[in-house]
Amino acid sequence: MHDIVKSYALAIGRQVRQARQEWQKAQDSLQRHQERESQSPVASLEATRQVETAQANVRRWETVQNEYRQRLETLSLTLHPFRLDDSSPQTSAQVESRVRTQIEAIEALAHTQQLPERQAAMKKVKKQIPALAALVDFWWAGVRQDLDHAGVSPLWQTWAQETLLPQVYWAYQVTRTRCTRRKAKMQQALEVVRAACATHVLTQCLPLQALGEWHTWATRQVQAFQRASSAVEGRNGSLAQLHHNQRGLPKQRYKVWTALHNFDCRAADGTTPASRFFRQTFPDLFETVLADIQDLPLPRQRKHELALKH
Repeated sequence: MHDIVKSYALAIGRQVRQARQEWQKAQDSLQRHQERESQSPVASLEATRQVETAQANVRRWETVQNEYRQRLETLSLTLHPFRLDDSSPQTSAQVESRVRTQIEAIEALAHTQQLPERQAAMKKVKKQIPALAALVDFWWAGVRQDLDHAGVSPLWQTWAQETLLPQVYWAYQVTRTRCTRRKAKMQQALEVVRAACATHVLTQCLPLQALGEWHTWATRQVQAFQRASSAVEGRNGSLAQLHHNQRGLPKQRYKVWTALHNFDCRAADGTTPASRFFRQTFPDLFETVLADIQDLPLPRQRKHELALKH
């Protein structure tokens, strides 16, 4: 996503800004012509035509920008284990197909509008698609493994995967999404699936305590799904940036930074990557290291005779 934005967002934004500036200049020129009563009607007509042409150019690039943003928004809303329109489960193959469709549409839009070619960046994006889409199947495999291990019947597994998990998932994503448009779409999907879950026969026959336990399990599963790539969150991304900044890293630092990232980098809920992955708590890293530090040696002292001479 970052590479796509970096490739075309600035170019399209620059065209929109230039078109608006030309439109403003044309409007100012028309106003000056209208203020001069001695000016010929031909000049005023020409100035009016320039305003209309500039305004049409502004509309054109604003339409391109809106379509580009819509493609990006659809791309972001696709990388989920559930479809946004009906909250039905989806596979990695379906996600990959939809992501490729949006990326190809963005490329076609850029080519049609004669924007600068970004072949290297788009090649990099396309290369990452299978790995990103594979997260969906990997997450579903963990969900089904938990249900099978608990001996849940097929009927209850279907309820958990198609009714309970979508509700908990969209509720969790709504709190994490900052974009107003995407948040509104997720909120709409949440309301639909929440109503379906509340009226489901299996939901109504569950005691409150059992329903709470199901919600706890679903929340744990939902929080395990990570949509961010290594450039945003992950050991590879942080190490790559540090390596780039310092032009090479001592090998001894890799283990230290790995431990810091896995056991000391905390999310908004206070959890670390290690606790989320292993689903258990770990002792505080700083206190653990501090407990192993022995008393520091005293500073070196001069011999008494040498000190007296001075």
